[in-house]
Amino acid sequence: MAKLYVIGTPIGNLGDITYRAVETLKNVDYVAAEDTRHTLQLLNHFEIKKPLISCRAQNEKFASENVIKLLKEGHDVAYASDAGTPGISDPGAVLVDFVREAGFEVVPIPGPAAFATLVSVAGSGGKTLVFEGFLSPKPGKRKSRVKELMDSGNAIIFYESPFRIVKLLKDISDTESSRRIVVGREMTKLHEEITSGTAQELYEDYASRQSIKGEFAVFISGTKKDKHSEESADN
Repeated sequence: MAKLYVIGTPIGNLGDITYRAVETLKNVDYVAAEDTRHTLQLLNHFEIKKPLISCRAQNEKFASENVIKLLKEGHDVAYASDAGTPGISDPGAVLVDFVREAGFEVVPIPGPAAFATLVSVAGSGGKTLVFEGFLSPKPGKRKSRVKELMDSGNAIIFYESPFRIVKLLKDISDTESSRRIVVGREMTKLHEEITSGTAQELYEDYASRQSIKGEFAVFISGTKKDKHSEESADN
């Protein structure tokens, strides 16, 4: 029976793609993509030629019907979002639901994700990590949600655009200026920048910049101690 392969693709550096992802893209019959132009560049880089199907957030339900039709005809299909792992602040979840409900197997092909990339270099953060993704662009809702999450004491990961990163850092600093945070900008790309410090320090840093470019992930350290830390302290 035909299968849908959900493929994690690089968030910047094309060298981060896995051998399995490349082999899967070579072997499937069709590739569904969040942005066919973007995915075409990836395929061209690895000299892979496949028919492409648009499957973005705005047409995901309709595109899912097309994918299921191909699966019913016996064609294997891969799905790739623009960068990272589909379904994590990217389209893909709706497609997976429809395909599974139609009785077809969905196979994960693991790959990069911005939140995991930042966590790997963020250092200790606490027992529980909450991935929030993108917050509401509305100032009141954003600040309220930031406070709610920070008051929980858990470590948190946010995604943010260059247009709102300073506003997000101010909301974090206003909530607890001394909380340790790590900001990842353009991770794995040529101008990658990872900065760490208190919320106040990083807000002042970014607020003073003349120009801000790139995509961001923000890690807020938790205040709850995990069991391992507590046991170490007792010994």
